[in-house]
Amino acid sequence: MENAEIATKMTEALEKAGGLDKSVKFDFGDGGQVFASGTTAEVADKDADCTISVDKADFIALASGSMDPMMAFMSGKLKVAGDMSVAMGLQSLFANM
Repeated sequence: MENAEIATKMTEALEKAGGLDKSVKFDFGDGGQVFASGTTAEVADKDADCTISVDKADFIALASGSMDPMMAFMSGKLKVAGDMSVAMGLQSLFANM
């Protein structure tokens, strides 16, 4: 899945979920970044309130519901920097993707 497709699906999910109060960046390492704020997501490397570092394949598994976010965090597959409350609020976003 390309980052532009992830950003499009994330924007749709953000609109359904009512948007984010703060910004979040999904950092896929060499796979690039997706930045989300309010009700939009874009392929961009911007400063965010919360940065989630995750392999793109693991992100896709999280978004599809086949990987539990808490287990991914506990096993080190998902790392959170910045405002942890933003990351905790993303479950509704994943539920809509």
